[in-house]
Amino acid sequence: MNAAAVGPAAGPVFPGARSERLLAIVNPAAGGGRCGRQAARAIEQLLAAGVPLDVAYTTAPGHASQLAREEFAQGRRRFLAVGGDGTAFEILNGVFPEACSSRVTLGLLPLGTGNSFLRDFLPERADATRHVLAAIASGRTRPCDVIRAVYASGVLYYINVLSLGFAADVAALVNRRFKSFGRPGYLLGVLVGLLRLRRRAFPVRREGETEFDRRRCLFLAFSNSRFTGGNMLMAPLADAADGKLEYVRWGPIGRLRLLWNLPRLFTGTHIYHPQAERSETRQVEFRLDGPVDVTVDGESLRLQLERLEVLPRALDVLV
Repeated sequence: MNAAAVGPAAGPVFPGARSERLLAIVNPAAGGGRCGRQAARAIEQLLAAGVPLDVAYTTAPGHASQLAREEFAQGRRRFLAVGGDGTAFEILNGVFPEACSSRVTLGLLPLGTGNSFLRDFLPERADATRHVLAAIASGRTRPCDVIRAVYASGVLYYINVLSLGFAADVAALVNRRFKSFGRPGYLLGVLVGLLRLRRRAFPVRREGETEFDRRRCLFLAFSNSRFTGGNMLMAPLADAADGKLEYVRWGPIGRLRLLWNLPRLFTGTHIYHPQAERSETRQVEFRLDGPVDVTVDGESLRLQLERLEVLPRALDVLV
């Protein structure tokens, strides 16, 4: 059995209803090129298991969104992100908001750098790729919330985490300078971020609050799932299907104390630090003076955020 290619230069789609067939969108550049080297083998395993599958390869940033949008318009409802969190983010933003009224299934084959979102659904010490391949072959899905982020010039959707402050500063550094280093690049970004440490106010108001919180902070994180940056346990109490965002804030901690407490970000115990706050919320409003660095599902952006809102269980994930 062979997978069909889709796209401008592709042949016909493999027989079968488009809505029932899985479209694997492969980002060969993900994981510093690792995805391009390993994707073919994983796809062959799915085909050998009898999974109805078509394949498309991205050639530039934003291409996964374009492919997903075009295929959704033609009836496709099942997608597989072959890459990292950023590939899944692009596919998500290719099918939403239209997918709000026509249910979509998304799988994530972890061949990228971070693959943070998927970790929420893995058994302890499980091989992520093997687990996902088994889930896809069996058609095993779980519902997942989707977060809508409204900003001054548009709307985006995410399923992992959106952060401002230190985490966004690090992500911007990694994307500009260290992305080709893979996971070690993230640690390099953290070290440089420590040297340039800034504590700022991001006026924010959560559900039920009357006033905007204008206190200076190290970072704010609005998580749908627990992990970020690969294995950093940013929101240990988050549940990706509870209809709520997990809000985590760290106050204006200094360099030495941050360095001393940095390991706690990998164990989830940072939320119990005296400078930390956490809560659950279904909606968030911002009052920013202009665009700021934001990291969202592996992507580094500059946005003037206005609000976040939860779309409960709006997506099915193959896990």
